[in-house]
Amino acid sequence: MTSAASPTAAPKGPGFAEFVCLIAVMMAMNALAIDAMLPALPHIGADLDVANENTRQWVITAYLLGFGGAQLFYGPLADRFGRRPILFVGIGLYVAFSILAAFAHSFEWLILSRIGMGLGSAATRVLAVSIVRDRYSGRTMARVMSLSFLVFLGVPILAPTVGQLILLVAPWRWIFGFFALFGGSFLLWAALRLPETLHAEDRMPINVGRIAGAFGQALTNRLGMGYTLAMTAISGALFAFINSSQQIFFDVFKSPGLFTTVFAMVAGGIAVASVLNSRMVERLGSRLIAHTALLGFIGFSLLHAAIAYMGHDSLWVFAGLQACKMFCFGFIAGNFGSMAMEPMGHIAGTAASAQGFISTIGGALLGFWIGQHFDGTTVPMTVGFAALGVLALLLVLAAEKGRLFKAHHLPPPAPTKA
Repeated sequence: MTSAASPTAAPKGPGFAEFVCLIAVMMAMNALAIDAMLPALPHIGADLDVANENTRQWVITAYLLGFGGAQLFYGPLADRFGRRPILFVGIGLYVAFSILAAFAHSFEWLILSRIGMGLGSAATRVLAVSIVRDRYSGRTMARVMSLSFLVFLGVPILAPTVGQLILLVAPWRWIFGFFALFGGSFLLWAALRLPETLHAEDRMPINVGRIAGAFGQALTNRLGMGYTLAMTAISGALFAFINSSQQIFFDVFKSPGLFTTVFAMVAGGIAVASVLNSRMVERLGSRLIAHTALLGFIGFSLLHAAIAYMGHDSLWVFAGLQACKMFCFGFIAGNFGSMAMEPMGHIAGTAASAQGFISTIGGALLGFWIGQHFDGTTVPMTVGFAALGVLALLLVLAAEKGRLFKAHHLPPPAPTKA
């Protein structure tokens, strides 16, 4: 069994900067498919006769459920057949279902197409983490993930604006045409520049016993599962914001014209944090940064929930506090992900599948549940943020045996049976 490449080695394939960009764009396909849809939700509802505004949230959640569910399968397949062929199949599905969504004649057809898009793009979630883990480990891996998150999370800043610009010149169906073109362009880039990163000797046969054993290791590792569940809670808060944001700006604050601008400002908090994290993580370590950010996330969430409950929330109070929470999220996401994967190098693909399945499905359902409680105020969303932040802290304490900030020395991983 080979280990991850040394950060000082010169792995075959693109250089460090291009590699980060490839991973970032791979991850960005998912963010683009979610956030570019937000300005189009009222148009979709009107065109496809969706009377209940909360029902439109299925456009987001259906994609996330497909995206999360398929991750269970991509990991073992990528560990057996390599990263490249599985990536190409996934992107191909993403492009095909984007085209089908563009021709949807009913809300049900659109939802099924969105599930299909998620099924395809799930490969990007599993393979982005696995490919990074193939080449790097430790704090260098965290730095790569953080830099990738910078570009990836820069997409939400622009994605609603992209959707809005398309709506200015074309019907909402052309947003899906844009997804198809974006996916096809990335597929060509990866085919030309991204080599296979899984070593031949590390390929694992599709063996039910081995796969079950690998999933068992991923699901029972205290550190890996603790951070996966904590990330599930934090993702639930993010998805609650995404599900509710269009209704909050349009119905609560009566400011549809400011939606893309303020959304970009809020998402910009994540991007700024990602830049800072990439520069700080190798010096300060993932735990100190992520645990501090989690405490900040909880503090801002409790403050916002109290203001909303007392009826004093406003557009700019909402925007400012939400940006602060997303700033904390930017420090949490990449570090939680790298810490969850750190003990999983020997089963990177399978572990990424299990962790991605749990965090995405769980986060999508939590976010949808909070979003369905939208009542014309910001109270359900802000209270949901606070509750999920506290839950994430409890899960981190369980993972770290009651400690915060200090490094956890990992035991050697148990070998998997071929």
